[in-house]
Amino acid sequence: MTRTTIADVAREAGVTKATVSHALSGNRPISDETRSKVLAAAERLNWVPSQSARALATSRANAIAVVLARDPEVIANDSFFPAFIAGVESVLAPTETALILQVVPDRAAEERAYRALSRGRADGALLLDLRTDDWRVPLLGELNLPTVLVGAYDQPSGFSCVRTDDAAPVREIVARLRADGHERIAHVSGPLDYVHSKARADAYVDAMGGDSLLREGDFTASSGRALTAELLALPDRPSAILYSNDTMAIAGLSYARSQGLSVPRDLAISGFDDDHLSAHLSPALTSVSSDPAARGRAAARLLREGILGAEPRTELVDCNVVHFRESTESAASTPPASTPAPPEVSRRTP
Repeated sequence: MTRTTIADVAREAGVTKATVSHALSGNRPISDETRSKVLAAAERLNWVPSQSARALATSRANAIAVVLARDPEVIANDSFFPAFIAGVESVLAPTETALILQVVPDRAAEERAYRALSRGRADGALLLDLRTDDWRVPLLGELNLPTVLVGAYDQPSGFSCVRTDDAAPVREIVARLRADGHERIAHVSGPLDYVHSKARADAYVDAMGGDSLLREGDFTASSGRALTAELLALPDRPSAILYSNDTMAIAGLSYARSQGLSVPRDLAISGFDDDHLSAHLSPALTSVSSDPAARGRAAARLLREGILGAEPRTELVDCNVVHFRESTESAASTPPASTPAPPEVSRRTP
């Protein structure tokens, strides 16, 4: 079989070989319409320039990076990261682009990592764990490193952004719990300087009309257990707890049962991120699936476009789905022990 060449792509797109090269390298101004025609032609012909030739032509690293300033324990136990990375790789693999993952212990190391990336180690970066006042955004702008923000970042940035609605599923869960008769509903959040944690906490406070039962965790099982113990020791303890991830929720569920409480009869519990084990617990855990792979794919596509010179844009990924399961069932809807549990109920957020 004859190998597809740049000339074939140029002919398919109706442009010159030089235009194909410029559209891929970003070294010359090319209209978005022309670049789109070239990329579409390359995709139809399943053509990818060789990594070595592309690197020589563009002086690029053919790599993008993700830098994480998180405790490795959290990364190891969080279902978000493997799925997100799989989504990113599904976009990068056909283009022979490498993904660099670097875990750093503190801010100084994180800044050094980004400066190294900007000196040719990578062509761009995906910025996760966005903070409400994030020092990394202006730094990456100063370094002129193509970047995609993954999260609902509302400050000016000049970067493309992949957004999701973290507030809607919290409002939906609280509404269901209140309809089932729960009045004292607590929330164990993630760190409140994270954009997504704050969005969930703000939605909770707005729905409940106050923050007296809000507790700030750190996504670890130990914080979930400790804060559950604190909430259950209150003179007027909550009858339901909404956690900002499944790791904390599972730890809270375990602690509640160790104290002789029945879930959901004595305490309703819900999580977030829908870990692959959550539906198989006893009782099955109500949670929110957020499709990290879809967000990874969207972020990788936007970053590729940015590296090629496209204008920044924001993409909203409508992926959050609430799965109501046994851990939040009302007493009226809980079947007798001899009756099989009803099938899982899923509801897509608005």
